[in-house]
Amino acid sequence: MESGPSTVRAFLSLGSNIGDKRRYLRDAVASMDDVKAVSPVYETDPVGGVEQDSFLNIVVEVHTILSPSALLGRCHELEQAAERVREVRWGPRTLDVDVVWIDGFTSTDPVLTVPHPRAHERNFVMVPLLDLDPQLEIPGYDRAKAFGEVRNVGVL
Repeated sequence: MESGPSTVRAFLSLGSNIGDKRRYLRDAVASMDDVKAVSPVYETDPVGGVEQDSFLNIVVEVHTILSPSALLGRCHELEQAAERVREVRWGPRTLDVDVVWIDGFTSTDPVLTVPHPRAHERNFVMVPLLDLDPQLEIPGYDRAKAFGEVRNVGVL
């Protein structure tokens, strides 16, 4: 008897700072069929880039059969569904979705670097990620040295 494709656990970081931020996050999560857990929502000040409104950030745990590149493609589809416009690097956005971690997979490819190359520098990624898996170790993370204060603002 053949078994189907095996699933792998991955963590995606989602953020929004334009319009109805919670709705963009809610819609993205609702459109994924492989969600196993969603972190609390955190409000964070923007890091780098231009002056802009605060963000709402979450991390989502998925168990997926998608390849890493297909998972990245799915992230881009979620951003497109939210009508994200990429005009300014680290600028305001309706939705930003990043692959942060994939169990058993690492890559230094500039298109998809896993673990995410700046996750350890960003409390808005690490705090909700560690809410979902406190044992996960992202090399170099030190909450006191990472950017951004995070404020828990409840559940999605």
